[in-house]
Amino acid sequence: MTQHRGILNVHKDRRMRQLIDTHDWITCYFLPSYEPDFNPVEGIWALMRRSSQANTPFASPEDLMSALRYGLRQLYYRSSLIDGCLAETGLGLTTSRQQRQ
Repeated sequence: MTQHRGILNVHKDRRMRQLIDTHDWITCYFLPSYEPDFNPVEGIWALMRRSSQANTPFASPEDLMSALRYGLRQLYYRSSLIDGCLAETGLGLTTSRQQRQ
């Protein structure tokens, strides 16, 4: 894992701390404000950079958008890659996932 870059301070506010402390059903974990290792989207962007965007000069914003749409469509049909990006974080899904027919 990468080194933590800092904690989001709003959650350490005195009033927030009091709220947390007065409710025993709240469990608070202080996570860094930005941690790419916990974000499966970072893995998806890494896949995109190595495929549809790799060493590609774009003539216009529209060309870039077209390449992004194409790359995301390719990932959509290879859901195991997306699942791998989630698995890499060590996190899991909290809701049931609708299966494709």
